Amino acid sequence: MQGRLHRPPSDAPAGIVHLGLGAFFRAHGAVFIAEAMEATDGDWGIIGVSLQSPGTRDRLKAQGWAYTALELGPEGEASQVVTVLRDVLVAPEDPQAVLDAMAAPTVRIISLTVTEKGYCHEPSTGRLNADHPDIRHDISNPLPKSAPGFLVRALQARRAANLPPFTVLCCDNLPENGRVVRGVVMDLARLIDPALASWIEEKGAFPSTMVDRIVPATTPADLDRLEALTGQRDEAPVMHEPFRQWVVEDRFADGRPDLAAVGVQLVDDVTPFEHMKLRMLNGTHSSLAYLGYLAGHETIADTMADPVFARFVDRLWTEEIIPALTPPPGEDLHAYARALHDRYANPAIRHRTWQIAMDGSQKLPQRILGTIAERRAAGRQVPGLTLAVAAWMRYASGQDEAGRAIEVKDPLAPQLAALWRDDPAETVAGFLSLSQVFPPALRDDAGFAADLTEALRRLVRDGARAAADV
Repeated sequence: MQGRLHRPPSDAPAGIVHLGLGAFFRAHGAVFIAEAMEATDGDWGIIGVSLQSPGTRDRLKAQGWAYTALELGPEGEASQVVTVLRDVLVAPEDPQAVLDAMAAPTVRIISLTVTEKGYCHEPSTGRLNADHPDIRHDISNPLPKSAPGFLVRALQARRAANLPPFTVLCCDNLPENGRVVRGVVMDLARLIDPALASWIEEKGAFPSTMVDRIVPATTPADLDRLEALTGQRDEAPVMHEPFRQWVVEDRFADGRPDLAAVGVQLVDDVTPFEHMKLRMLNGTHSSLAYLGYLAGHETIADTMADPVFARFVDRLWTEEIIPALTPPPGEDLHAYARALHDRYANPAIRHRTWQIAMDGSQKLPQRILGTIAERRAAGRQVPGLTLAVAAWMRYASGQDEAGRAIEVKDPLAPQLAALWRDDPAETVAGFLSLSQVFPPALRDDAGFAADLTEALRRLVRDGARAAADV
C-alpha cells in the first residue's frame, strides 16, 4: 500500500464557493467543474463550506483537499481522483472567513446543496420563514447562521466594495430552485436593507438547475474496498452511479465554466426537466423509501428486487406520473422510466431507504404532492402516490410495522409523531392540517382525505407489501 491519498493543494484563487459540501456535490457538480477546467484550461477552483460540522474539512485537509470519486456500475467499479477543491471552511467556526471568501473579487459563483430544509422557507409556499430561529438571528446579526443569511450578507459586502454580485446556483431538489432561492434571498434582503434588495433584484442572477445522480452514503467497508482497489487510503471518498445529468439555465451574472464542454445541458428553461426528475425520480425514490423501509428492506435495490415493489413503481410512472408531465425537449418519458427502473435495481448502489426517508416534510410537497394535486384537479385518481403519502405518515409516527422505534430525522419530527392516532381518519385530519406541508388544494379536498384515510387503514391493517400489491 502507498499510504494515504494526498495531492499538494493548489494556491490558485477560487472562482466558486460552494455551501453545503456534502457527498452529492462532490460526486456531481465538483466532478463536472473539474472536467470543465481540464477541457478548457479555465481556473474555477472551489472553496467548500460546511454549514454544520468540521468532519468533512478534517478528513479532506490531510489529503490536500483531494478525494476519490468511485463509480459503482453493475459491471464493476472505476475511480478518479478529484482535485478541484482549494480549501474547506466551517461556517460555525469562522463565519467571517466564509463571508470574506464569498466576497472575494475572483469568486463569481456561489453554488449550494444545503437540502430542502436549508433554505429556511415554507415548502408549501416557497416563501422565507421569517420566524425560523436562524433567520431571526440573521436579520439582526452581521455574522449569519443560515444559507440565505450568508448569501445576503456576502452580497451586501460585495455591493459595499463596488463588486458585481455573484451568480447563485442552487443544486438542490426544489421545483424552480433558482426562483425559490431568489425569493428567500429577496425576502431576507428586504428585512435587512431594502436598498440592497433593489440592487440584487436589478443585477443578481439565480438560474434554475436540475441535478441527477444517485449518491449513496459512504460506509467504512467502502473505504477498505477503495484502498484495496487503488492502493491508497482515502478517508473522504464519494460513491456514485454511472449515470449523471446536469441541466442549467444559461443565465449568469459574471461568467461561468465551459460546462457544455463536459455534457452539461445549458437551456433557456429548466422547468420541464426538473418536473421530470423531481416527480419521476425523487417522487418514486421517496415512495419506495417509505414503503420499502416499512416492509423491512434496507436499500432501494433490495426494494426493487421485491417484485411487488418493482411492479408498484412501474405503475406509478405509467399510470400516475407520466400522464401529468410535459416531456422536456428531446426526452422520452417512458424511456426515462425504464432507465430509472434499471438504476434503482443496480445492486452495486447501496442507497439506504432510511437515508432517502429523511426530511419528508420538506421533500413531499415538490416530489409527490404537486402531482397528486394536479391529477386530482383533472379528475384523476392517484392511488399509488396516495399510498406513498400514507407510508410517510406511518413512518413519521416513529414506529415501524413491528412496533420498533424509528429514529425519524425531520425538522417537524416531534410534531409529526404527536399527530399519530389509533383512528386513521383522525391521523389524516391532523396531518392535513399542516399548512407548511400540504397545499390548500389538498387540505380542502374531502375526497383526497377519504382516499388517504383508506390507504392508511389498509397500510396499518395489511402491511406495506400487501398494500402495494394491487
